[in-house]
Parts: sequence; structure tokens; C-alpha cells
Amino acid sequence: MINKIKFTKMHGASNDYIYIDTTKYPIADPEKKAIKWSKFHTGIGSDGIILIGSSDKADFSMRIFNADGSEAMMCGNGSRCIGKYVYDNGLTDKTEITLETLAGIKILKLHLKNGEVNTVTVDMGKPEIEGELNLKDQPVGWDDNMEQKSTKVSMGNPHLVTFVDDIKKINLTEVGPKIEHLPVFPDRTNTEFAQVIGKDKIRMRVWERGSGITLACGTGACATEVAAFANNKVGRKSEIIMDGGSVEVEWDKETGHILMTGDAVTVFTGEIIDEI
Repeated sequence: MINKIKFTKMHGASNDYIYIDTTKYPIADPEKKAIKWSKFHTGIGSDGIILIGSSDKADFSMRIFNADGSEAMMCGNGSRCIGKYVYDNGLTDKTEITLETLAGIKILKLHLKNGEVNTVTVDMGKPEIEGELNLKDQPVGWDDNMEQKSTKVSMGNPHLVTFVDDIKKINLTEVGPKIEHLPVFPDRTNTEFAQVIGKDKIRMRVWERGSGITLACGTGACATEVAAFANNKVGRKSEIIMDGGSVEVEWDKETGHILMTGDAVTVFTGEIIDEI
């Protein structure tokens, strides 16, 4: 049996996913579809697929599958794009919506321009600082002259943030997969390398578990702000500059929640054949 599935390609800070409204187009075997459709030469090309669904706990639900088929707990950039998708496609007229994720319910505040969503602020909830890891003791081929203590942060998914003096010297292709699969991370980890380049301004690169090098990572940006503030490198609000764009991340003092604001962009829409 062959079905035609309508999809929308979207990105936040160049972190791109394939978005599908599963209330109209149910997806069987999303793990396999994520692998197939995410390929750039034979599929649509993306960092993965995001399925938008109904929820009995929130306005909408989200499931995210990485390009390798693994399911992620949360995606900050992806959740912003869901806010744009549901508003611009007339699924809601609210500018503040709730989103059910595997990392809990998130609140999205939609900012409009010319009647369409331009940017979105996501309440990412409270982070958890899980302690330090000395990468010098780990087999990752590290340069002994570089700072090697890293901060473990959970944003509903695991992150390891390492601050360096020169981010250009990091061979992310080499060290990213090694850190992702360290024995101390039984569920693997996302890996961020960061450099403070100005007052409350951080340059960050990311290796995402299940996807590899991506141009941006919303939860990674939030984890970077948390680690930077915890280590007295920045204040409570910073601009996190990634390969594909930047976001503003604030660690709210009163609530303890992380607020992330960034763009949400529709790239194109189309149909893909789903063979079942």
C-alpha cells in the first residue's frame, strides 16, 4: 500500500527537521522513516523527523526521531518550529500554547510579525547540573594542553559542556562520537564545546547523539548557558552563537526555569511516498 504524506521542512537556527501532522497522516515505524527520509541524497534531508500530535495533557504533543532512528526526549529548536507550524496552519489561534514532550510539558510563547510566527520563546523548565567529568581520564584523544573539565547538564536529555580557549582547534568529528559513547553515558550524550567570546556571548558547537554534527541544538544552547553561569563565566542571560544561527537563553532567577528565544522558519512543503 502506498500513501502520500504531506510534510513541512522547517528549521530553527538551521537545525532542520521534517514536520508531519500525525492527526492527518499517521506514521508507522517512525524510526525507519526517520532514517530513510533524513538522508540528503535519497530522501528529503534533515536532522530527523518531528511528529505533531494531539494530547490529553497539553494543546499538542511532539515526538522527535533523530536521523539514525533513535527517539529524543526533547528538542528546543524543534519545539519553536512546532509553535510556528500550528499557528501558521490554523491549528490554533493562541499565542501561548502547551506542548507535551517526553521531557515534560513545555510552554511556547509565539511572537508574530505580519500575522505569522517569527520567533518563539520556549520555557524549557528547570535544568539539572549533574556534576563534572574530567575528560583527561577518558579515552577521547584529547590535547593535554587544553582545559578538560566538563560540566554535565540535563535539559530533559543529557549534555556535556566543555569550555575551551579556542573552539576552532576542536576536531568535533573525531572527539564528538568518542564522548557520545563513553561508558559513563549508558544512554549516550550530546556534546557541546563552547568559548566565551564577549560579555554574555558564547560561541558553541555541538555533536548531537544520534545525528552527529548539527548546525544548532536548542537544548545544547540551554545547557551551555547553565554550565557557563554555574562556572561564573557569564550572567543569567546570554547569546549562544552556533554554526547555523543564534538564540538567547535566560536562566530566570525567580522560577529557576530556562527561557530560550529564537527563530522558526518554514523552508518548503511537499509530499513523500510512504510505502506500508
